[in-house]
Amino acid sequence: MRVAVAGGTGLVGRHVVAELRAAGHSPVILARSHGVDLTTGAGLAEKLAGSDAVIDVANVVTTRKKVAVDFFSRATGHLISAALSHGIGHLVTLSIVGSDEVDFGYYFGKRVQEELVRDGGVPWTVLRATQFFEFPEPLLAARFPVVMMPRMLTQPVAAQDVAETLVEHAVRGPAGMAPQIAGPDQLDMVDLARRIVRSQGRRRLVVPVTLPGKVGRALTSGGLLPRGEYVRGRRTFDAYLTSRGAS
Repeated sequence: MRVAVAGGTGLVGRHVVAELRAAGHSPVILARSHGVDLTTGAGLAEKLAGSDAVIDVANVVTTRKKVAVDFFSRATGHLISAALSHGIGHLVTLSIVGSDEVDFGYYFGKRVQEELVRDGGVPWTVLRATQFFEFPEPLLAARFPVVMMPRMLTQPVAAQDVAETLVEHAVRGPAGMAPQIAGPDQLDMVDLARRIVRSQGRRRLVVPVTLPGKVGRALTSGGLLPRGEYVRGRRTFDAYLTSRGAS
């Protein structure tokens, strides 16, 4: 299969591309560094031509509702339009567990994205995943002795487990709303951050912060946990720390 990967240079995208190649498929990367701007559609038609399916893991780093909604509206809209024009038979989209319940700015963008995919006319699959093991890393990368980390009860998952599942769906065919995917253990994001710091032997004080109001209550009380049937990732956070130290 020839599979286009929107966001193929990002955290999950790199795993998706590698998994496609390992399985004997032909990935096509849709990213600015490869001549495609999803927010404008520039270069998209040429790259998408001849593809059998699209896996969309494109992302924007923001906590602002307006920025998230604008990005996912434009990027997803252009993808759907191009997919329809080229007769693409399957659009697989990565979303987030709890994004339909927690009124966090970024999650509004994912809601819009899911709605566009459902109503876009291209046969589709949406896979919701919990936060990745790497979630605290950008905050920990700042060169400050104190790091403010939001309290979030989650069931973090390996990005590679998510990538493998996305590829399985792309090959299998449209499934609509797929069973969610989550890691094997429930952990608080503050604990994840502290364990990463310890594994690196760094001196960094991680200070828990509870976000105010309804959003904070949802994040700390299980709003980001999978409900009902879900796929359990096989990689653990301990294994992630071990592999990270080895690398």
